[in-house]
Parts: sequence; C-alpha cells; structure tokens
Amino acid sequence: MGAVDTPPPWEHPGDRSVGEPSVSERLAGRVRSAGASVGRVARRGATATGRAGSSAGRTGARGAVASARLVGKGTKAGSDRFRTFAGSEGASETGLARVTEMQVLASAGDAAFAVSLASTVLAMPVGQARGQVAVFLVTTMAPFVLLAPFIGPILDRYRHGRRWAIGTTLAVRAFLSWVLAGLVADGSPWVLPVALGCLVATRAYAVSLSAGIPLVRPEAVTLVRANSRQSIATLLGMTLGGLLAAPVGRLGAGWSLRLAFVVYVAATVAAIRLPASVDSPAEEGRQSWRASLRGSWRLAAEGLSAPVRAALVTASGAKALSGFVTFYLAFLLQDQPLSGLASLVELGLVVVAAGVGNALGSFAGNRYGTRSPTVIASAMLLVAIAAGLVTTLVYAVWSVLLLALVTGAFGQLAKLCLDALIQADTDPERAARTFAWSETRLQTAWVIGGGIGIVLPLLPAVGFGLLTAGLVGVLVAAIRIRRASDDDPASQGGAAAGGSVEPGVESEAGKRSGAGTEDAS
Repeated sequence: MGAVDTPPPWEHPGDRSVGEPSVSERLAGRVRSAGASVGRVARRGATATGRAGSSAGRTGARGAVASARLVGKGTKAGSDRFRTFAGSEGASETGLARVTEMQVLASAGDAAFAVSLASTVLAMPVGQARGQVAVFLVTTMAPFVLLAPFIGPILDRYRHGRRWAIGTTLAVRAFLSWVLAGLVADGSPWVLPVALGCLVATRAYAVSLSAGIPLVRPEAVTLVRANSRQSIATLLGMTLGGLLAAPVGRLGAGWSLRLAFVVYVAATVAAIRLPASVDSPAEEGRQSWRASLRGSWRLAAEGLSAPVRAALVTASGAKALSGFVTFYLAFLLQDQPLSGLASLVELGLVVVAAGVGNALGSFAGNRYGTRSPTVIASAMLLVAIAAGLVTTLVYAVWSVLLLALVTGAFGQLAKLCLDALIQADTDPERAARTFAWSETRLQTAWVIGGGIGIVLPLLPAVGFGLLTAGLVGVLVAAIRIRRASDDDPASQGGAAAGGSVEPGVESEAGKRSGAGTEDAS
C-alpha cells in the first residue's frame, strides 16, 4: 500500500480542495516573503547608515581640522603676544627678552620633571605620620647643602662665562632626566640621589640667572619688574609643561622624564644663544679658589646692606609662613575638616588658592614694580599679619583660603623685592654667592615654618595666633634693622637698593647694575 499523506493536526482534510496549497505551505510562503522584505529594509538601512556614517566622518574630520586650525591660531597669537610682552620697553635690544623666553622652556622642563616624580620620590607625604613628614622636610634641604658653600663660589669665579654656566645646569638636568627615565622604570634605589642632583642643578640655574639679570635689564625696566617677568615666564612655562606632561605621563613616569629631556635640550640651546651681555667682563686678579670659599661662609656676618638684610628677614618670614600653612593645614584639615568635603579636597583648594596668590604676586610685581622694593615687601607683610589675625579669630573655609591666597602673593612679592635689592646693592664678583646664601636661608626658613606646623597642637586659635605673633616679630625685626641703618650712615645701602641716602645718589653696585633711582625708597 502506498503511503498516505497525513495532514497536520491543525488541518481538517475536508477544508482544502485538490491542488490547493496547504495552510503550512501558505504560512511558509508568507514567512519567506516577510524575510525578503526584512532583508530589503535591512539593506536599505545599512546603506543609509553607511551614508550617515560617512557624512558624520567627514563632519568630524572637518571639525578636527577646524579645531586644529583654531588651536594653531590661538597658539600663534599667544606666542606673538608673549614675545611682544617679553621684548617690550627695550628688552629685545638688551637681551632680557631672550632670557625670558629661555625661562619659559626651562620651567616647562621643570614641570614635566615634577609631574613624573610627583607621585614617587618627590611626593609630599600628606596624611602620613608626623615623623615621616619631618624626614621629608629635612630631605628638601639636601640640594642646599652644596649651594651656598660650593656652587655659589663656582658661579662667581666663572661669571665671565655665565651663558655656558646656565647652559651647563640645563644640560645636566637633561642628562639626569634621561637617566632617571630608566631608573624609574627599573625601580632602582638610585632614583632619589639622581633626583636630588637634578634639584641641585635647578637651584644653581636660578642663582646664576638672578646674578645675570642686572646685566641685560633695560633702563626703562626696574629690577623688580625684570624679576617679575621671569616669574610670569615661569608660570607660563609650568602651565605649558604640565599640560604636555599630564597626558604623556599616563604612559608612565619615564615618558614624562623623556619629555623633560627634550625640553631641557631646547632650553640648553637657548641658553648658549643668549647675548654676550649676560656674561660679566673678564677681570684680572680674580680671587683665589680658597678665598672665594671663605667669602661664601662670611656672607652671613658681613657685606650685606641694611635694606638687603631687612628684606631678607621679611622674605624669610614669608617662607616660614608658607611652610607653616602647608603642613599645619595638612594635619588640621584632617583632624578638623571645615565642610562636608574630604580633607584632601580641602587641602587641594588651599594649594590652588596659594598658587593663585603666587600668580597674582608675579603680575602685581610687573605692574607695581616701579615702587620701592622695601615698601612693597612691608605692605605685603602687613596684609599677611591681617590675614593671620582674621584666621585666628574665625576658623572657616573663606578665612583659610584667604590666608593661603595672601601667603602665595606675599611669598612671591617678598622674593622679587629681595632679589632686586641684592642685584642692585651687591658687588658683581660676589652676586652668585649672595644669591646662593639667600636661597639657602629662605629654604631653611621654609623648613623651620613647616617643622613648627608639625609639632604645634591642632587648635586653630593657638596655631594661627602664634603664626600672627611670629609675623609681627618679623615686622619689628625689619624695622629695627632699617632704623639702625639710619643711625649708622656707613651701613646704608644705595638708592637702588632702597637705602636711606640723599636723593639722586647711587651706590657703586647700583651704578654697575644700572639700577637707577627708580627703586629708591
């Protein structure tokens, strides 16, 4: 018997005629038709999507090109504006403009170097035990152990080749940055010594540069304003270097150090191309090496005019204030937070406020640098005393941020004024030693201020009250130094240094540096 077609259970045999398709066949046909329709729709959608993607790609490419052009135009406009600023008032003719441009490169390299090591050997131990923080403070003094007794005399002895001395400090930083890139990757124990060596070269660069500023300063620019231009260049270079190093640093600390190497090499070339006026004239009968070393040790007891000593006391007070605020608030905000924010966030706001104050101090020095350095530093000291008193009476977010802002501005302006007074009133043959000694003195004050902030009890009224009293003591000491100089004409500085002399009279150092009477107090 032949096989009998059995209809599916959902079909009734009497429901279809002979030759007609079954229900299942009709359903299969409809499914195939629907599938073909879906396929056609999918193909059309894919075509439309491809066209849209292509259009979006072209739009994105146009946007990227437009953004690149905009950034390029902005960079060119900013560069042209900075060069106009750096070369204004005769700075292009004297060579000060080239020094300012070199400072941007050097600071950008410093920023890349700092970014690479900010989370390792150079990280500030916030949130750790007080003993570990004290060790960090002592470590910061390591580069200054060699600065005053050795590096200062070396720079003074070879001041007739200052361009090469500045270039050497940059080249050493470039070499050490490249070496550090490999050491960091290997986790070598030599990372800290090499990093400290780079910091020594950084301080030697700052000392040599400060000693050469008077030689390239145009007559229309005072020493305070000339130093302010270098501070503005430093701020710009640190910003640019940080922006470049931050994305590069994500690849690893070694890559940021390699970026620092490239920037330092460019800065080295810029240093060698500085004008010959940066070099002091070669003189016969230079001091012997041993006499030069003995002179560096005697700087603390002799040779500094009363205005320089008073400014050094004021700047030391500013440095001590900076160290105290940094470390005391690091522990105080942990113990007694001011708002609902985390203590690290609050400390970050304090650091930002201090940075803004530092920038404002640089711009204020450039704008008001025609006034007496003594008056500027004394006025900022009074403002700092007022801010400390307010914080003592009212421990709040706004008062702490105000104190941080004033601390940054005070520290920057006091340093600018001190440098101007040293440049105007110090003999060229000992300028580098004087700057090296003053840098060591200021760093010591910062460490002492930070140490006091570590050991004091975490009571805002007590801590900030003692801080205010210390600033008042600094003011009294500076006034006594100046009054003593009024009673002793032999100790008075020149007009350029801010000393109390007859109008129109300059010191010998002031005449050599061309300081003029614009800085007279």
